Amino acid sequence: MDLNADLGEGFGHWTLGDDRALLKVVTSANIACGHHAGDPDTMREACAHAANAGVAIGAHVGYRDLPGFGRRFIDVAPDTLTNEVLAQLGALSVFARAAGTRISYVKPHGALYNTLVRHEAQADAVVDAVRLFDPSLAVLGPPGAVWLKRASVAGLRVWHEAFADRAYTSAGTLVPRTEPGAVLRDPAEIAARCVQLATEGWVRSVSGRPVRIAADSICVHGDTPNAVEIARTVRTALESAGVAVGRVESPLRHTRQAV
Repeated sequence: MDLNADLGEGFGHWTLGDDRALLKVVTSANIACGHHAGDPDTMREACAHAANAGVAIGAHVGYRDLPGFGRRFIDVAPDTLTNEVLAQLGALSVFARAAGTRISYVKPHGALYNTLVRHEAQADAVVDAVRLFDPSLAVLGPPGAVWLKRASVAGLRVWHEAFADRAYTSAGTLVPRTEPGAVLRDPAEIAARCVQLATEGWVRSVSGRPVRIAADSICVHGDTPNAVEIARTVRTALESAGVAVGRVESPLRHTRQAV
């Protein structure tokens, strides 16, 4: 099971999260590309630290929305969205290359991530951007998302993701952040959910119903106040349960080891 986190989300003098500490725990880093967060200094530093830690770099692309941290839907024209994603991929790729590594995958951020679950036009726009930039890149998103289906048809590698610290509805979607209990904060509770997800393939929804989620990667949000503690607790729990924690090489290749 891959363990990923959103990193490089500072901007100017504003810092967010403890990237260096998280890079000692996670196996993949979703690095902001300057549209919802991040700037040239932040991107270069995040790529350098990820490369030194042997952590895979993913482009965390989003809407052009610094004030809203990319968490507001924007009805952007598909061609414009394609170009904006291309610009973000190009920017992060330069800094990854300067660090002696490369981008391995693409993961949308925030409102764009949620929009691409059902919005066909924007889904096609993001798939087009990835395909035009580098068709060898993998794409990371929630199981069942329209954009992952379109990506698969376009010949891109698809990785499925679940969230360690977010609550799920009975339909398998994320509970909106505006609702109570949407973000989980208890490391022990989160770790137990992640073990259940990795070993049994399901989590309990806010209604109490079990939700099936087949995931290649589990995300810990880097902007959660106790993100480092959560990530460490999750990784320890997974390894204690016999789940090998490592970078995704091909979909659903993680296995439970004998214990």
